[in-house]
Amino acid sequence: MSSDFVIRVAGEAVYTILLISAPMLVIAIVVGLIISIFQATTQIQEQTLAFVPKIVAVLLAVLLFGPWILTTMVDFTFNLFDNLHQYIG
Repeated sequence: MSSDFVIRVAGEAVYTILLISAPMLVIAIVVGLIISIFQATTQIQEQTLAFVPKIVAVLLAVLLFGPWILTTMVDFTFNLFDNLHQYIG
C-alpha cells in the first residue's frame, strides 16, 4: 500500500468520526449552556443538575440520529473495502 492511500483513508476516517459525533456534541453543548444559564440565574450549583440532563440529551440524540449514523458508518466501511479491493485486486 502506498502512503498516499493510507493518508487518504486516515483523513476520511477522521472526517467520518467528526461528522458522526457532531450531532451529539452540539446537543450536549446546547443543553450544557441552557443548564449553565439556569444555574447562574438561580445560583444552584449542583453538579448532577448539569450532568444528568446532558447524558439524557445525548442518549436521545443517539436514538434520533442512530439510523443516519449507521448509514454513514456502513457507507464509509463499504467505500473502504471497495478501495482496498481495487487496490489489492
